[in-house]
Amino acid sequence: MISNQVIQSCIDELYGIMKVSLAVYDPQGNTLASTGEMSLDKKLLKSFSDSSADSQVIGTDHLMKVYEESEALYIIHSKGEGENAYNVGRIAAAQIRALQLAYQEKYDRNSFYQNLLLDNMLLVDIYNRAKKLHIDAKAWRAVYLIDVKREVKGVAAELLKVVYTSQTGDFVTAVDEERIILVKSFEKKPEPEDLEEIARTVVSLINTEAMTNARVAYGNPVSELKDVSKSYKEGKMALEVCGIFYEEKNVAAYSALGIGRLIYQLPVNLCEMFIDEVFGGGIPPELDEETIAMIGKFLENNLNVSQTSEQLYMHRHTILYRLDKVQKATGLNLREFEDALTFRIAMMVEKYLSRMKNHDAE
Repeated sequence: MISNQVIQSCIDELYGIMKVSLAVYDPQGNTLASTGEMSLDKKLLKSFSDSSADSQVIGTDHLMKVYEESEALYIIHSKGEGENAYNVGRIAAAQIRALQLAYQEKYDRNSFYQNLLLDNMLLVDIYNRAKKLHIDAKAWRAVYLIDVKREVKGVAAELLKVVYTSQTGDFVTAVDEERIILVKSFEKKPEPEDLEEIARTVVSLINTEAMTNARVAYGNPVSELKDVSKSYKEGKMALEVCGIFYEEKNVAAYSALGIGRLIYQLPVNLCEMFIDEVFGGGIPPELDEETIAMIGKFLENNLNVSQTSEQLYMHRHTILYRLDKVQKATGLNLREFEDALTFRIAMMVEKYLSRMKNHDAE
């Protein structure tokens, strides 16, 4: 239901224009808002609430009900002589009814999108409810998941609601306590660069206005409302894969996850078998943090020793020496593309397994 403050503002504005005293009660006769010393006996109000009458006049007191479907939600009380007071009461009832409808539609939209994202709706219900809520079933949409600290989630969500409004076909909601969800609407099929630009805009907005770091992931665009849950699931996977394999990134697209997505979808037992085949009894001690960092840069530079040497301010002979040590420990010659690829995948798999073990421990 709409808040008492909103109702109070509504009747205060009417009183300022029409100079007719107003009060609003709930069906039990409790006062929700009033422009002055307005009161009626609770028993009288309750009797009117329980009756089949839509309005009632008691001397200079005019009463009328505001309904939601067949249930009375509010009783409007206007006080004054003649038809003017009665008409002001009718205007107040109409305005509060409009406010209630707007609130209800907002609430229903939120519930609709949450159930849509979680795949909790039958196909026929999706389109019937979308029509009732004036939601375009054929627009292109993509789902963005925004990961922020829990303590600033509310602030970040309100920022996004200002920029991405339902008037433009967008919607901001949440299905858990950790992430904000933006369902972004497009007039035509968006290009990959359009999708990424929105993600970077969201990151910039939250980083600047909410003073916190945000990570954004998104799924592929879909043209049917029923497929929005698919884009959500893709975005969710992108956020999780990015958190494991690409921690330095603050934007992740499902379509650009590469080998990380493949590893994430593998059964744990297959991953363990692969690690055992590559490293035998486990990660050899020769692969300390400094050596792994050096190898990472070496792989980034397409196995170019000279370029890696320059970037790390390390003598090329030192790099070659460490590569030889890795070859002796693992049997992998990282100067060969195939062995380098095997090593890269193995280290990603090991990272994935470590994350899974930590998650199970929690």
